[in-house]
Amino acid sequence: MNEEVELILEDARERMQRSIKHLEADLMKIRAGRANVNMLDGIMVDYYGSQTALNQVANINTPDAKTIAIQPWEKTMIDPIEKAIMVSNLGLNPMNNGEIIRISIPVLTEQRRQELVKQVKNEGENGKVSVRNVRRDTNDYLKKLLKEGLSEDEEKDAEKNVQDLTDQYIKKIEEIIDVKDKDIMTI
Repeated sequence: MNEEVELILEDARERMQRSIKHLEADLMKIRAGRANVNMLDGIMVDYYGSQTALNQVANINTPDAKTIAIQPWEKTMIDPIEKAIMVSNLGLNPMNNGEIIRISIPVLTEQRRQELVKQVKNEGENGKVSVRNVRRDTNDYLKKLLKEGLSEDEEKDAEKNVQDLTDQYIKKIEEIIDVKDKDIMTI
């Protein structure tokens, strides 16, 4: 196989893998009824005038399946952390005792579970679209190489390899989505 074609296929594989990683990161933020420190990823706190990730100003852990505990490294950070959690649109209600902020994770209702499953399926579709876009871009590049002298057989073989990669990553996405759906629907 042409060296340039191999590089293109490797690039496609890497980009599809990034789509999977992005999907997994997005799904980590969707809660499944259990406390998970990743639920707070993306929350930024006003730390002396600059926006700083919550995990950079506090220790975060889950003492049990229904509670997240946040221990700020500085007591003065309790109010800014609480405020950041309240405005995060995660629907969480922080409470503090002057030293530690505790967040009780409410049990999900059946309706909320259904909404989360829809959200998960939507994220999965976005992942599939991303993988298909990589396939399209790669095939377009292969057609360009065909005009520049790549043989038709090599181009067809490469397109088949791209399709095989696409099928493989779409299947991976479906498996990830199924696992997350089961996780959400399990009480």
